[in-house]
Order: sequence, then C-alpha cells, then structure tokens
Amino acid sequence: MEELNIRYDFDRLVDRRGTGALKTDALKEVFGKDGLLPMWVADMDFETPPFIVEALRKRLEHPIFGYTIEPPEYWPVVKNWIRDHHGWEVETEWMTYIPGIVKGIGMAINALLADDEKVIIQPPVYHPFRLVPQGNKRQLVYNPLICNADGSYTMDFDNLAEVCDPKCKMLILSNPHNPAGIVWDRETLQKLASFCHERGVIVISDEIHCDMALFGNKHIPFASVSEEAASCSITFGSPSKTFNIAGIVSSYAIVPDKTLRDKFFGYLKANEYNEAPIFSLIATVAAFTQGEEWRQQLINYIEGNVEMVEEFCRENLPGIKPIRPQASFLVWLDCRGLSLPENARAESGAGLREGERVCKTLNHDELVDLFVNKAGLALNDGAMFGKEGSGFMRMNIGCPRSTIQEALNRLAAAVNGQ
Repeated sequence: MEELNIRYDFDRLVDRRGTGALKTDALKEVFGKDGLLPMWVADMDFETPPFIVEALRKRLEHPIFGYTIEPPEYWPVVKNWIRDHHGWEVETEWMTYIPGIVKGIGMAINALLADDEKVIIQPPVYHPFRLVPQGNKRQLVYNPLICNADGSYTMDFDNLAEVCDPKCKMLILSNPHNPAGIVWDRETLQKLASFCHERGVIVISDEIHCDMALFGNKHIPFASVSEEAASCSITFGSPSKTFNIAGIVSSYAIVPDKTLRDKFFGYLKANEYNEAPIFSLIATVAAFTQGEEWRQQLINYIEGNVEMVEEFCRENLPGIKPIRPQASFLVWLDCRGLSLPENARAESGAGLREGERVCKTLNHDELVDLFVNKAGLALNDGAMFGKEGSGFMRMNIGCPRSTIQEALNRLAAAVNGQ
C-alpha cells in the first residue's frame, strides 16, 4: 500500500561527505579541488524514501544473504507501474534485469553488433553514449540535434539520412533527453522508428528519467509508438533516478521483438548478467508499490527549483539562459551569452574614464574556470556531452532550495567580480 497523508521533507540538508558518495568524495579527483558545492553527478541529495529504507531494513533483520530468486510480485509490479504511468502494456517475457543501463548499452553492443558495425548518437547527449561504443571499439556516427532559437532541440532527420550508411546498425536514444530534458513527442518517435526499422537499425532507448516528467509533460515510451518501434528496439528503465537509489542497481530491459530478444537475452543469460542482486529486487518493489505520493511531491518540489533558477537568472544573470527541462532534475544552462566585466582602461590604454569597464565574452575553458575556480561550483561541463555542448553547463537541482540559492549567489558574485 502507498503511504498516505505524509509530507516529505525535501528541504532537509543531508551531509554526504565521507560516505563514499561520488558527488562529494571525488571532487578533488575530478575537479582538482575539494570544497566545491557539488551539483554534477545525476543523483539527488534528498533522503531515499523511507518506505524503501524500511523494506531494506526489514530484510536486513534476517542474518543470511545468500543466493536469491526474484519474488513473484517483482515483474507484475514493474508491469503495472509502466502501464499505469505510461500507458504501455508489456509482457513479462519481454523483460529482464540488467546490471545498469550504461552496462546494458555495452552488453547490447557486444551481443548484437559485428566488430565493423557502427553506432549513431545525437549530441549533445549523455557522454556514456559516446564512451561505451568507443571503449568497445565501435565506430561512432554523429547526428547532432538542431538547436533552435528558443533553446529547444529537434532531431535532424535530413542529416540522419545522409550519415546513416549500411554499417550503421544501432542508434542510442535518450528518451527523455539528457542533458536538455526533452520529452520527445510521438511524431518524432514514430518518424525515428520508421527510419530505423526500414534500415535495420536497432534503437536502444534509455528511459531512465521517464518517471520525472515536469510541468504537465508526458513521457512516451519509444517502443509503444508503433509496431515498427516495437520490432526494432530495446528499452532500458529503472526506478533509480526517481527514487534516488542509483547505488542499488535496479535496471531492466524490455524487448518486444522475439528475434531480437532471444539474441540479447541469450547473451545476458550465458554470462549471468540477468540475475538481480537481492536489494535491487526489494527496492524496486517498494518504490513501485508505495512510491507514487513521494514521486508527486518530488516533482512539485523540482518544478519549484526550476522556477527558482529561471527567476534568479532572469533578474541577476541575464547572460545565462536556463533551458526549462520537460523531465528530470537536470537543468541545461545556456551560458553562451555570458560575459564578464573587465577594467577596459588597462587593456585599451586610452580614451576611457577611470573605472570604466567593458565586458568580455567567455570561451568554454574560461566558462569552466568561472564555475569551478571563481564560483566554487562543481557542475557538468557542457562539452563532455559533445562539442555541441560548448558554452553550456549542466546543473543538478535535485537538492534542497537552500543549496540552489547558495550556488546561484556564488555564481552571481563570480560573474560580477565580487
């Protein structure tokens, strides 16, 4: 049963330092210095929901943690959640556990592609989409998204037709999109499905942010939009982002097409990659049976965080344009209009009054330096999502508002040279 009439406290500050948290305890290794305000790694700083903690605690009362089987309610719970939230009826035989979505991408590449076959990605996009194929010695083909004047993105189908040669056999789709937070519309997904089905391209649809659609937007599973989509796709999902349990690996794959499923599932089974550890099963069942009220309150809080960032930038940092996410707790900051005041007299040497200032547009390295070394903030560098992300930064707002206020104040002070 769902927990009712409970108000969850998303304002509570939780110190994660010293717990082995990547977000806090790897700052020096990644950014070269400690003491930064961490707003990078895509997990949240909210406490994991108490019903998940309690379910794990209850299991910990038994002193043996041996080999385990899937509880009978596991797949029915996942199926019901997908049906109730996304209107997609899936069959149990279509589903399997996978040990993480990034790992699942690598497994799909090795199970389904020949050594000389290529992978298409659409930058700016989540950087493992690039790193995993490269690490597995597959050639990448790039089909950059079109950045529109209003900051939104659309798929470039004309360019896709040009770059997709007969060796292109996989396309990795971020749905909803990371880092721009796009909820892809049905028409776009249908068009992509038709294109890929016609050319024998397998679509790997990463839908890990699907349960965090914001501002009335609705996620559409790729495989649900047409028979063509269902026949050429593998969908990856997980409760990990929504319920803040990334450290409990709880991902799954859905493959409606039997031929594709037999090949991929056979590879997973042969290597025992499809066997879930005990705590992932328990956490998933708790999340998907008791988590709706928590999810709704979380979404409301995240929407408020987005609006807070928008308002602050509008009033204090007009050179930074937050792209409103349609899903997730990540905000794509367009910093291409950002410039810093400089003492113009020192540079020009003449013709300016004492103290007169001009503004200098930042290159990307200077932008990163501003955030890290001047503002003391750890965000994801936009260029890591592809060269198309140059001039952008990705901010994780899955945290208490006091943390966001501190970050924005630091950034404004750095921009104003204070």
